[in-house]
Amino acid sequence: MPPKVPRLRCLYSSPSRPPSTAPQPLSRAFATEAPEHNPSTRRRPTTFRDRLNAGPSFTEFVAAPPSAETSIPLSTNDTPLNDPPTSEEPLRTALVGPANRKRTITRLPTWLQTPIPTSQNYKRIKSDLRGLNLHTVCEEARCPNINDCWGGSDKSAATATIMLMGDTCTRGCRFCSVKTSKAPPPLDPHEPEHTAEALKRWGLGYVVLTSVDRDDLADGGARHFAETVRKIKDKAPGMLVEALTGDYAGDLEMVDLVAGSGLDVYAHNVETVEALTPMVRDRRATFRQSLRVLERAKGVKEGMVTKTSVMLGLGETEEQIWEMLRELRKINTDIVTFGQYMQPTKRHMSVHTYVTPSVFEMWRQRALDMGFLYCASGPLVRSSYKAGEAFIENVIKKRKAGRDVSMVTETGGLETGRIVQDA
Repeated sequence: MPPKVPRLRCLYSSPSRPPSTAPQPLSRAFATEAPEHNPSTRRRPTTFRDRLNAGPSFTEFVAAPPSAETSIPLSTNDTPLNDPPTSEEPLRTALVGPANRKRTITRLPTWLQTPIPTSQNYKRIKSDLRGLNLHTVCEEARCPNINDCWGGSDKSAATATIMLMGDTCTRGCRFCSVKTSKAPPPLDPHEPEHTAEALKRWGLGYVVLTSVDRDDLADGGARHFAETVRKIKDKAPGMLVEALTGDYAGDLEMVDLVAGSGLDVYAHNVETVEALTPMVRDRRATFRQSLRVLERAKGVKEGMVTKTSVMLGLGETEEQIWEMLRELRKINTDIVTFGQYMQPTKRHMSVHTYVTPSVFEMWRQRALDMGFLYCASGPLVRSSYKAGEAFIENVIKKRKAGRDVSMVTETGGLETGRIVQDA
């Protein structure tokens, strides 16, 4: 028999209650009396929900222009987003921040607003790229034209700028949103073959290749780049290839290697005017070094088309732009493009000025008057924007045809002046 355990009671506690003879039912008391539930009474929908249900769907909202019935103006001064841009339209500002630290920001102009990509062709191209483990500068640099370039009716009408050697750069330019690292992952040895296979599958007539800077490699990735071009030419000999390269840390022999790999257009961007280069680009990139790269590429092959691109809105002056264009013409650069700088994230340098379309048109005409073969200039123009590629493609084909006819002339006496002059 177990020993009895003594039961202790606190001296300061109240006397124990006598045991209850019958269990008491449990009950809950409420502060307010609950109303009777009537299933026939339904809460009337709010006015906001009525207007939301009657409005367009998400796809219609991002794709179609708002109609008079569904659009809800925010104020009497608002301009519809789908109106054609005008250079006279004033820039809108807004106050943001806490009440004691308000600051004024400039709203994005209507001529820089682009639709969200929702087309099926955009999804197909993105699926192909992920399946082959390929990267594009369109995605990595957050290009605003991705809906326009990838959203064609078929893949052959689309333009995708393939970014070689991974998605991580060894440089840290203040305008670029590509990831940076001192030690990026090693190169994918299958990338040249995968890139050529993807481009052959799409059946493109003109393709743009670019790459991150790889200062961690002895050759800067030039041999990998050249191998990719050769693979493309083997699988699709008629495809025209534009290469947008880095400066290879000033190693001009690497420029010779890439320029002699069979490409048709050699592009290297100076990005901005010489005075702003130290503040905009990585300290290892200089304006004069970029000029040497373009000049060297021009002399590698007869008929090589050279191209560069410039961002406006960083604080450059008119005289600085004039001086930059004169320097580019001294080395016989064929093509120049102008586009608006757009801040990719808050960590990058801010926009100094939103340049109006009329100013872009002015610089386009000035560049052509100076002797540039072609100039694409507009707020949304980028270095590989497809607007100029149809023209460049025709120029290259005419030049090739001119050289072929010139060879026939030496043996058969054909006249070639008209074809060469047209090019």
